[in-house]
Amino acid sequence: MIPPHAYIPGQTARHPDALFDPLKQDVIAGLTPESLSKTTCFKTGLAYLESGYFWEAHELFEPVWMVLPEGSHERQFVQALIQLANGRLKVQMGRDNAARKLGGIVVALCDGIDQATVMGCQVEEISEAGTALLNRKLEL
Repeated sequence: MIPPHAYIPGQTARHPDALFDPLKQDVIAGLTPESLSKTTCFKTGLAYLESGYFWEAHELFEPVWMVLPEGSHERQFVQALIQLANGRLKVQMGRDNAARKLGGIVVALCDGIDQATVMGCQVEEISEAGTALLNRKLEL
């Protein structure tokens, strides 16, 4: 499901509250991280992140993050994805300082993961995306 538009607070209309509920249905507490990585919710969140639907990606990553085991690398990684989506949204909103701060959080979260791949994703790629936010130059 492709949203009718990317929601950017203050710039575009917010989606109806229940729009993403059908995509979240397969996120069930107790699923293994491997199973969660195969859910429609997580996979669609990744697709949204890559396609510029940053607010929407955050909406889909959050339920996955909530059911992952506390203190796990997977939970930390999904938190990095959430912060990356948030940082990219801040860029769209013209809030570069906030984007840089979130980029630093993404890098720190990824630095704390001692695995190359988490939930089918390359940790280094997400860290590099965080670094790109962190290194944003002020636009004059």
